[in-house]
Amino acid sequence: MNKRNFIKSALLGLGGLSLSKAASANGIYLLDSNTTTKDFQQKAHAFNYWIWVRPKKQDSENTLKARYKSWKDAGVVGLLFEDYSEKHFQIAKSLGLQAHRWMWTMNRGEKELLEKHPEWYAVSRSGKSCATAPAYVNYYRFLSPSHPDVPQYLAEKAAEQLEKKDVDGLHLDYIRYPDVRLPVNLWDNYKLDQSTEMADYDFCYSSYSKQAFLKETGIDIDKVQHPQESLSWRNFRYKQVTKVVNKIADVAKSYQKPLSAAVFPTPEVAKRNVRQDWVNWNLDAVFPMIYHGFYREPVSWIGDAVAEGVQALNSKFPLYAGLYLPDFHSTAELEQALKLAQENGAAGASLFAEEEITADMLNCLKRIKER
Repeated sequence: MNKRNFIKSALLGLGGLSLSKAASANGIYLLDSNTTTKDFQQKAHAFNYWIWVRPKKQDSENTLKARYKSWKDAGVVGLLFEDYSEKHFQIAKSLGLQAHRWMWTMNRGEKELLEKHPEWYAVSRSGKSCATAPAYVNYYRFLSPSHPDVPQYLAEKAAEQLEKKDVDGLHLDYIRYPDVRLPVNLWDNYKLDQSTEMADYDFCYSSYSKQAFLKETGIDIDKVQHPQESLSWRNFRYKQVTKVVNKIADVAKSYQKPLSAAVFPTPEVAKRNVRQDWVNWNLDAVFPMIYHGFYREPVSWIGDAVAEGVQALNSKFPLYAGLYLPDFHSTAELEQALKLAQENGAAGASLFAEEEITADMLNCLKRIKER
């Protein structure tokens, strides 16, 4: 199931450059070889746009050229493709857009992998494995980052995409544990009250995680009365995901291609809901999914979320505000969100739900970029 259908059907929520990196052919910013330091300073602080895209094989070349050109004219600099399609990638690149591969990372439900390596999968505090009893929906098949073979497996999967010549970079998604808490707007859908951390949704308690934690800290988590409250256990799990990200980052670096990630909306929410410590990842850019409707927050919260992320990153790498278009009731609301993101330090924004993009929205993107 693709990510758009996931949200549509289940409503389950989904993550500072040096001059040499930014000016490289494969950098996160589109700068050419004649770029001066002054140009870099201006362009690196421009407000640019990205779009998450699900490439459809039936789209004709003429349709794609017209669509991508309209996006580029509005200030879009890159596309994040959920699947690899030579046609889509090459047309995007021919128009001067960056084409990055958007990859599901920890959530891997391939039938062959499930059958061959069920021991690789994350286990809940109640003892349920994602291999046989996934949380929430059937395709929530998360691997355990603590299994010794998982980081290498995911690094190899990343390399399979990065080695393609027309793939300009890699964009990680589902780089986390299953949601220990869903966004509040989704509780009713699953008839849950997640005011506390429920055992069925608290991961990863696999034997591999427990053994690694015992070796690192000397603590047997099975003997801790309230393991969900253990700060050292939380920190251990943050680091396990970070370990996977940074291993993939080394692979991306070897191909001289940038790495980014779709993450939860703020550092605090990411840690609390999915044990994701994205501030400490070795990325070239981050795309927090600041889907205000999922959290029953007003549009104004987008500015607060951007400010929190930018402050926490302290110029380590740029932040692009991820916006969920169906949650905006008007173009005026989208314009408000973009202004808030810009004013609070975002390098740009990324849009989810490509089919929702209208001519009015594209004109809105242009107005904000030209401010």
